[in-house]
Amino acid sequence: MDSQVKYLLSLRAIRERAKIVGEAAKSGNLSHFDLHEDRLDDVADFVTSVIKRDFGPDKFDTIPPHGRWQHFEVGNVPRIADLIQKWKEAGCDDVELTRRLIDLFFVSVLLDAGAGDHWRYVEPGTDRTYERSEGIAVASLYMFNSLAFTSSKSGNIPNVDGKGLEQLTTDTLAGGFQVSGSNPMLGVESRAALLRSLGKSLLAHSDIFGAEGRPGNLVDHMLKTTGDSSKLDILIFWDVLQNLLIPIWPKDRTTVNGFPIGDAWPLSTLKKQAKSAQSDDSADYIQPFHKLTQWLTYSLMVPFQRVLGKQWVNAESLTALPEYRNGGLFVDLGVLSLKKESLDRGLKASGQALPLFEAGDDVIVEWRAMTLVLIDILYEKVLSRMDDGVHLTMAQLLEAGTWKSGREIAAKHRPETKSSPILIKSDGTVF
Repeated sequence: MDSQVKYLLSLRAIRERAKIVGEAAKSGNLSHFDLHEDRLDDVADFVTSVIKRDFGPDKFDTIPPHGRWQHFEVGNVPRIADLIQKWKEAGCDDVELTRRLIDLFFVSVLLDAGAGDHWRYVEPGTDRTYERSEGIAVASLYMFNSLAFTSSKSGNIPNVDGKGLEQLTTDTLAGGFQVSGSNPMLGVESRAALLRSLGKSLLAHSDIFGAEGRPGNLVDHMLKTTGDSSKLDILIFWDVLQNLLIPIWPKDRTTVNGFPIGDAWPLSTLKKQAKSAQSDDSADYIQPFHKLTQWLTYSLMVPFQRVLGKQWVNAESLTALPEYRNGGLFVDLGVLSLKKESLDRGLKASGQALPLFEAGDDVIVEWRAMTLVLIDILYEKVLSRMDDGVHLTMAQLLEAGTWKSGREIAAKHRPETKSSPILIKSDGTVF
């Protein structure tokens, strides 16, 4: 693999490139935003207050890592716990149980880009209505249980396989998600196409996922890498996921030397900084994020920990997730503000009170890079505000702190839609 491509696909590159953007921000050299560092302490106070409100004074150790698991249990309904109990009663051992959870989490996370402000999901047999990430989680769980993602429709054991995903129609996905003219969801076609591409890639990587292309076979592969150890390596896990997922992303994404690099985008701020270092290589001003792959990694880690008792090393290599809840927190609380020219362009595009940009727009790429920079800074500030002896991982900060705080402040500022302060024209495969 080309060395530049290999670097841009790595976790290391995400944080290293974002740091360059952070340096530009401190010098007042961002292209689209102004940074108001003096307001970061207000954000740290707010996020810390949310964490202490929900888990203080002595339950901080119960904060779950940021991941898909808890989205399935929205409304305090123990859907995953019930499913595990049912499988155990049927004689399922822990390894197969973990395979099934990996199957479910895999498709659910890759479907979990922003659904839009108007989509809702009514849980079958109830009057419970959910939206956004939790709605997608519950909808995907019902589809999983109805064997929508497997080619084997006989029996009642849910799983996921490559042929089942390859055969998934857009109409089937839309039906499973209750999409209609009065209940629109962003990017239904592109979500279905993503899963079909995933099916093809799973089948092409039979050395790991088996002839059937089952995501859950990743469990067996990772267990082989540990030998007698109880520790799994995030960096090995990451490489497996990147090799599988890079071929599935939309074909109009950024390429380097003809090779696709997924959720990674040219950024004018990096280009300006690179020019000062006399670099003419376009690969030097690409900012990688790999957000859905990181969200998948965070989510898949949890079954290995909870069910198999495994520990992960190199987890600190993962970054914050550069998406609209984490990023919106800094806009809503005044740490970042759009420069007039960019704001006016976004307002013209939306025709509304909030600016709108394409997911690959330079404004959005800069916003996402600054989100990574600011959460790394915020992480240290929040830790310093916690009581002695309390330590949070980045995954816990994302779960109980920034993501939740971003959602709460959005609901306060925009109760009608709860939307991000900056709107993104989503195709369902980035955020």
